[in-house]
Amino acid sequence: MNTIFLIGYMGCGKTTLGMALARHMHLPFIDLDDYIEERCEATVKEIFAQVGEQGFREIERRCLDEVAAMPGVIVACGGGTPCQPGNMELMNSRGTTIWLTTSAQRIASRLSLPEQKAKRPLIAAMDDNDLLDYVTAHLAQREQHYSKAMLSFDSTLLESIEEIDNTAHALARLLMQE
Repeated sequence: MNTIFLIGYMGCGKTTLGMALARHMHLPFIDLDDYIEERCEATVKEIFAQVGEQGFREIERRCLDEVAAMPGVIVACGGGTPCQPGNMELMNSRGTTIWLTTSAQRIASRLSLPEQKAKRPLIAAMDDNDLLDYVTAHLAQREQHYSKAMLSFDSTLLESIEEIDNTAHALARLLMQE
């Protein structure tokens, strides 16, 4: 089984769906940000503070190289991972890339939850209207990168355990047909 890379904007469900998909397919799951934090023994926020975005992106690329070499894993990438030069090409050459799609409104709704805002300093102070505007604009900028994925898959229905399970099952069936 090839490595499966889940890509898409923050809040599209990469981690939520990735963990459920891993259970359905009996494969290991790796959240790339968690993997980076383990390797660096620091949070992503701390890494950004220590080495800046460019330094973080270099670390991210090295870690992406490592997980891309692991066969048969499901990887939830950071929202910006596909936007860095060469990353989509690497992922497409090493496995199956899946762009998880949902509306800017659904993403903003998910990100507006206090526990989600707390994890994301860029949006922590935004009100709901500003958040929707930000997501809409940012998502449009990133679509050129996300659209390089081999498959796209609707991740709108992830609001309950039943929806998550049903969506993971549908994605697993799609992957088995590939």
